[in-house]
Amino acid sequence: MGSNRSSFTGKIGFVLAAAGSAVGLGNIWRFPYLAAKYGGGIFLLVYIVLSVTFGFALMVAEIAIGRKTQLSAISAYGSLDKRFSFVGVLGALVPVIILPYYSVIGGWVMKYMVGFAAGHTSQMAEDSYFGNYLGLTWEPVLWFLLFIGITAVVVMLGVEKGVEKVSKVMMPILIGLILVIVIYTLVTMDGAWDGVVYYLKPDFSKFSMMTVVAAMGQLFYSMSLAMGIMITFGSYIKKDISIEKSVKQIEIFDTGVAFLAGLMIIPAVFAFSGGNEEALGQGPGLMFVTLPKIFEAMPGGAFIGAAFFVMVLFAALTSSISLMETVVSIFMDKLKWGRKLSTLAVLGTSLVLGLCSSLGYSVWAEVRIIGMQLLDFFDFFSNSLLMPVVALATAIFIGYVLKPKTVIEEVELSGPFKQKKLFAVVIRYVAPACILVILISSILTAFGVFKI
Repeated sequence: MGSNRSSFTGKIGFVLAAAGSAVGLGNIWRFPYLAAKYGGGIFLLVYIVLSVTFGFALMVAEIAIGRKTQLSAISAYGSLDKRFSFVGVLGALVPVIILPYYSVIGGWVMKYMVGFAAGHTSQMAEDSYFGNYLGLTWEPVLWFLLFIGITAVVVMLGVEKGVEKVSKVMMPILIGLILVIVIYTLVTMDGAWDGVVYYLKPDFSKFSMMTVVAAMGQLFYSMSLAMGIMITFGSYIKKDISIEKSVKQIEIFDTGVAFLAGLMIIPAVFAFSGGNEEALGQGPGLMFVTLPKIFEAMPGGAFIGAAFFVMVLFAALTSSISLMETVVSIFMDKLKWGRKLSTLAVLGTSLVLGLCSSLGYSVWAEVRIIGMQLLDFFDFFSNSLLMPVVALATAIFIGYVLKPKTVIEEVELSGPFKQKKLFAVVIRYVAPACILVILISSILTAFGVFKI
């Protein structure tokens, strides 16, 4: 693409956009319930250690590949070694599959945000509300269309005027809203501080190999690795921007938001349920079933509920924008189309797949693929299969074919790479082992052998 390629205006824009991609729905609901389930402080410690080793090495590798090649994910691998072109193809499939169903969930978030803002707190706190809503045919589709339409408009504006500008606005607001909700919860809810202790105090009796596996899995998906996103964003940054420092700042944002999400959700659920640990382990139902009940019981709960879902919407949008930008960059690179045409093409494809995911809970509820509803299958195929395979191939490619030296040289164009020895060891030995564990555990979990 050369000098005509879009680019971020500077380091701050890149870091906030990449952090916005990493900070998504997984940080808001998945991290808190995994942390609660696997020993609180122990889980946090394991997560941080993996973040600064395993996560750091993979993110540096992907951003460096993008900046070195100045290409999107589908072309970057092949330009370095034609034998690994297949990795680019598999990597390109990941955002193509994730964007539509992620936007369906984003539509659910918009629905709840508007519902709380309109004062429908009591209705949304009912046990059957969420299930009944999913069973509707057209209302979830309309919210999905609105969510993905907003995403497309931002992407169509371009990297600087769209992706970067929106991230610079949304990320500070998102963090501010989280802090407000955390403080409000701790001040107004009796028993909330007991939940803080439960969240932060290490419970060594709960430490097991599954603590490590769960932390690895969360980190892997949370940091937007193996989705082509970091390669795409890397291709937009200038040679004088430090990759090493940028990755550390992205990790601080990502881990910080996940930690604050835990402080926001776990004490509230703990206080509301009277310390019932089962209430913390509901996964996705935590956001759409349990939390509305908590907001109804809180003083000023309608306002806090609306603020919470505004915050979640911002997190979802920053991720969906990154996903769509990644796919659009692929269309622009491979087909040489302009940004607007590429965005419209991606939007059209996403609408078809997204409709399948949305209608899979209503008129196509009987349709199953290996026993899963359509949205669940798309999630399993992309997250549990494609992403670990792409990440494993990337680690092998960098570690043994391209050699760590190539990435190190690219990183050092903007200054010394202080952790190059750590990077070389992790990308060659630690990352492949970790990714194999994630891949195997994800498959076994999906087929019910064990449960994370």
